[in-house]
Amino acid sequence: MNAETGSSPRPVNGHGPLSGPTTLAVDAMGGDHGPGEVVAGVALALQAEAARARIILVGDEPQLKKLLAEHGLQGDSRIEVVHTTEVIGMDEKPVAALKQKKDSSMVRAIELVRGGQAHGVLSLGNTGALMTGGTLRLRPLPGIKRPALASVIPSRGHRWVLIDAGANPDAEPIHLFHNALMGSHYARCALGMQRPRVGLLTIGTEEGKGSEKIVQAHNLLKGANGLLNYIGLVEGFQLFRNEIDVVVCDGFTGNILLKSLEACFSMLKNFVKDELMANPVRMLGAALSRGAFDAVKRELNPEPLGGAPLLGLNRLVIKTHGSSTRGYVAGAVRIAVETLSHDLTGAIQADLEKLAAVEVRA
Repeated sequence: MNAETGSSPRPVNGHGPLSGPTTLAVDAMGGDHGPGEVVAGVALALQAEAARARIILVGDEPQLKKLLAEHGLQGDSRIEVVHTTEVIGMDEKPVAALKQKKDSSMVRAIELVRGGQAHGVLSLGNTGALMTGGTLRLRPLPGIKRPALASVIPSRGHRWVLIDAGANPDAEPIHLFHNALMGSHYARCALGMQRPRVGLLTIGTEEGKGSEKIVQAHNLLKGANGLLNYIGLVEGFQLFRNEIDVVVCDGFTGNILLKSLEACFSMLKNFVKDELMANPVRMLGAALSRGAFDAVKRELNPEPLGGAPLLGLNRLVIKTHGSSTRGYVAGAVRIAVETLSHDLTGAIQADLEKLAAVEVRA
């Protein structure tokens, strides 16, 4: 290990609240924009989380040292550098890439977590490779059949958790049940909700609506033995009414929903901007309304919510978009620190043990 500090982070063993600074291994090479935006995002995050986070940047050491110097971070005791020689491309097949590129920034970052030198891993790289590598090397929690990606969605005056956002496209009823449990805990630690309202996404709120798997999952959730605040079946038009805090679905539905929402937000933003810039009168109106537009931007800004954890593993894995800019990277670091400080994995494991005791089965 080539370290900027000359010392290694404290070993990490088992679950439990963290007593020292969180150590996060960051795959610095996997994003579409290269390590520049990753290092810039880390710099932003450290400004806000200075006392709570340490970062291990994993990637090409000469590039990373140059970037750290540009941001005034070379020699900073909160940052270490691990040199690697390979990068897993976005279009590579996950299993083959993991086997062939053992010195890639992603694989080495995962191994740092597995070896106890970091509490969690953050990557902007190949989603399939990250999920496969994380699952194989860090292993699911006992009782969890399939991990799930959780994403926080902004809304007016409210934010809610979407789970699964794409990890498990063909979910069985027990997977959906576990998604509800994991998403509920994530809403508590990421959004500060004491008793999140959990809904199962389908095509109608009446009993029996949806596929057979949805019906079976609904019945499981109704018998959750007080572990969940399950409010029942929900439809798409309810998502932005502040009626649900955790929206549960399979990864196929969730990924389509997430990408559709992102595209819709982007289209509306560009549409409004183009219309306001269409002529001098509208431009004057836009200038006079700048305060209102800034308030909307702050409310719906997705950057602070930039990281999606792969829940259900023994250790934390955070994924953010390959196209993420520095603001999204900083948000992902914040999400990782918040999640680890609340011992999310330990809380999920405790509930799984309660479920095992009462023999909840699909």
